[in-house]
Amino acid sequence: MHLFSPLALRSVTVRNRIAASPMCQYSASEGRANDWHLVHLGAFATGGVGLVLVEATAVEARGRISPLDLGLWEDGQIEPLARIVRFAEGQGAAMGVQLAHAGRKASTAAPWSGGGPVAAADGGWQPVAPSALPFADGYPTPAALDLAGIRGVVDAFAAAARRARAAGFRVAEVHAAHGYLLHQFLSPLTNRRTDAYGGGFENRTRLVREVTAAVRAAWPEELPVLVRISATDWVEGGWDAEQSVELCRALKALGVDLVDVSTGGLVPGAKIPVGPGYQTGFAERIRREAGVATGSVGMITSPEQADHVIRSGQADLVLLARELLRDPHFPLRASKVLGHEGPWPKQYLRAR
Repeated sequence: MHLFSPLALRSVTVRNRIAASPMCQYSASEGRANDWHLVHLGAFATGGVGLVLVEATAVEARGRISPLDLGLWEDGQIEPLARIVRFAEGQGAAMGVQLAHAGRKASTAAPWSGGGPVAAADGGWQPVAPSALPFADGYPTPAALDLAGIRGVVDAFAAAARRARAAGFRVAEVHAAHGYLLHQFLSPLTNRRTDAYGGGFENRTRLVREVTAAVRAAWPEELPVLVRISATDWVEGGWDAEQSVELCRALKALGVDLVDVSTGGLVPGAKIPVGPGYQTGFAERIRREAGVATGSVGMITSPEQADHVIRSGQADLVLLARELLRDPHFPLRASKVLGHEGPWPKQYLRAR
């Protein structure tokens, strides 16, 4: 097994072990994709990426990270994404979408506009969360979801999954990482509830399991479902690797085909030891102890490093983010470096 080995996920065969990690572009209008998204994502497909995952796509309007996020909470958002899927799949890439809800990290500005909370007068809204705890000083206090609100979130994920399939996506990923709503329920740092969705491990993981089960039920049996998690909060007393392993055992039993393993994002100021491949150990441990396929992401920047992650059994898939922004044709370059036949578009063969 190496970086250019095909990866079978149910009926989907991904042409290599390179995936484009979901990366928010903060460039949508009313949740709809546009030419920027077509060119941005299409470049990864023509560049040889095996699996292209579309950025965090909100399952309801109040679940957007920013007013400029993509969404799948209404039918009018299907066709703009379908246009991108048709192009990318025509280039040989498998297309997936990350279904997401920002929770208390919603209603913020794009990073290049400061990234802070957006006031109601400027189009912002009150976020929701498991508990009424703001993300940081200066951020609004979110409304704690009641049981009806929680049920609405589960239903919204399922409805978004059905719209994603209508758009032609063949892979669905549930976003339960990086401090967004589902992660907020997982961690005792942000979940102070005393009902069936708070307290011990079983209760804190309940919403993630319910959302995953709902997406799996709404998604065709022959197509794969992924879940992205943060394996640790990097904070004492928070979500950690041991709980992640246990959760992933449950996710596998629910029909999850691969866990996309990242870390952090829940609270500001966490001390994260960022460095090359700093998260691959978590993917390896979950793969080994939970018996589920994993993907690894974070500071993977060279063909040799990416290939090593696969060959050494640390993960089944390598997800690239910033490196693909710098070089959307990373897979074509990597195929040359590693001595494999790359998936060159016929229009680019003169450059091979």
